[in-house]
Amino acid sequence: MSEGFKLEIINPEKSFLLKDSVLEVVVPAFEGDMGILKDHISIISFLKPGLVKVFTSNSNEETYYVEDGIIEFKNNCLSILTSNIFDTKKIDKNILKDSLTKAEQDSKDPEISDQKKYLIDQKIDVLKSLTLN
Repeated sequence: MSEGFKLEIINPEKSFLLKDSVLEVVVPAFEGDMGILKDHISIISFLKPGLVKVFTSNSNEETYYVEDGIIEFKNNCLSILTSNIFDTKKIDKNILKDSLTKAEQDSKDPEISDQKKYLIDQKIDVLKSLTLN
């Protein structure tokens, strides 16, 4: 019997990641960071900009940056659908800085809605933490 669950991350370009025997995944849900373990109740939630952390059986941690998306956990299978995802170890620092600059400009728009401002502020916080590493 498997000690973990199946993880599938998909973006519009391709199936980004497929893993079996994942022990835990932490996702940046709108409700806050959410840890998902084997046999978690079925759930569907929206993602905000943040880090997806994947823990596997060999004490390995992988971290990915997402801007948005939807998660579904059902029958010990976690599916993450997202428009943008990057491996934090492989991301180009110049792309990070450009994204941060654009997000900071977008946050200054006087016509911005409260929800969009919240999401942009989340994005800015995460991008700043990634540029410092």
